[in-house]
Amino acid sequence: MRIHHPEWFKITLPHDKIFYSIKTGIKRSGLHTVCEEAGCPNRIRCFSLKRVTFLILGKVCTRNCLYCGVTKGTPDIVDKNEPVRIAGFVRDMKLDYLVITSVTRDDLADKGAGQFAAVIAEVKKERPGCRIEVLTPDFSGDMSLLKTVLSAKPFVFAHNIEVVKEFYPRLRPGGRYSLSLELLAQAKEMNAITKSGIMIGLGETINQIKATLKDLKHAHVDVITIGQYLPPGKEAPAVRKYYTPQEFNSLKVKAQSMGFRQVCAGPLVRSSYCQVEVTE
Repeated sequence: MRIHHPEWFKITLPHDKIFYSIKTGIKRSGLHTVCEEAGCPNRIRCFSLKRVTFLILGKVCTRNCLYCGVTKGTPDIVDKNEPVRIAGFVRDMKLDYLVITSVTRDDLADKGAGQFAAVIAEVKKERPGCRIEVLTPDFSGDMSLLKTVLSAKPFVFAHNIEVVKEFYPRLRPGGRYSLSLELLAQAKEMNAITKSGIMIGLGETINQIKATLKDLKHAHVDVITIGQYLPPGKEAPAVRKYYTPQEFNSLKVKAQSMGFRQVCAGPLVRSSYCQVEVTE
């Protein structure tokens, strides 16, 4: 059965050459993007603005977060040439801002941290002026792997809290709320610009959202995104509430009053959609 979203989810299709060149280039390259794999509602607009979020380390995740549309199961073999291929795409498309994320790879000794560092290094070599944001998994709490990524000096380190603490046992059984906060706090200790995101609409209360924002602020997160949860498939949890644009604006004002340096909040906001503008 087709899901009918509120009217504010309507998107106008672009007719510019940049959108089609990015889309065609991605398909030709054989690289994976979270834009396509997770069915992000912003991929049309982002491609038009020459924004791409690459999904490295294959497209199969070792965890089973119920809100996510990325394939779960036996992971792919790591493509050692992937950093070079991504860097070539960034160079050819003249991208100035890039987001690199990945599936969770609990099966790898370094949880994929080395691949993140390699992508950063190759992109810097081919496109020195490109700002690189990384959106990583939790590395199972191994802070030495966090250091591996940050040693490559990305512009922004991001890790999403995703949902309120009370929903972790049911929706994110492979993760730990406290661990995600600690990862973000440690990244800030290592002098990174930090960013995190939360999805709402799964049945959480306003007080639970505010408590999550408070916890993220306590972890010294710089940038926060708040977006509407949308089911990635018919087997995913249903939307319990569609927040209005006005309600998102109220949450944005609340987050700003708490001292976050940049806040993006809205029905179609996703973490990689919000280009970071703050600097150290």
